[in-house]
Amino acid sequence: MNTTDKKVFKIRLKKGDTVVIRTGKYKGQTGKITATHPSENKVTVEGINIVKKHVKPNQTNPQGAILEITKPIWVSKVAIVEPTSKKPSRIGYDLKSDGTKTRIFKKSGKEIK
Repeated sequence: MNTTDKKVFKIRLKKGDTVVIRTGKYKGQTGKITATHPSENKVTVEGINIVKKHVKPNQTNPQGAILEITKPIWVSKVAIVEPTSKKPSRIGYDLKSDGTKTRIFKKSGKEIK
């Protein structure tokens, strides 16, 4: 694989989905997905994995600053939350007779809105 060839991962989660963190420092916390990064196999979840970045003095920050930035987290560490049971579930797909493809919760079989 060349450096120019980047594998793009299939991420079933979408921006706006509510997810729960399954492993690591933030285990058990929930948040909304603000961005997906298919080339990195990561998602950015609001309020999760916040790091402090020290910034040198520049035009916008003449004094310099310590900014709090939300960094992406691996997709394998998060699971979508089913709204009725409030428990994590996996995502599957359902093909309708008219040819449309919808996402469903694997546990209940209900459609993801």
